[in-house]
Amino acid sequence: MNGLSTVLIVVGLFLLGGVYSFVKQQMPKGLIVLVSIGAAMCLAAGVLRLDVWS
Repeated sequence: MNGLSTVLIVVGLFLLGGVYSFVKQQMPKGLIVLVSIGAAMCLAAGVLRLDVWS
């Protein structure tokens, strides 16, 4: 597990926490969707950068 994949996974988890917080605060749905997409992309990029696939 290298540094960049760790950073991407941590940022993705942080954004997921933000999504949960925004849902509880009843923020606009467009903002929640945008942050959700960003979190999913960060998590996917972090997992795909792991060297377990090769």
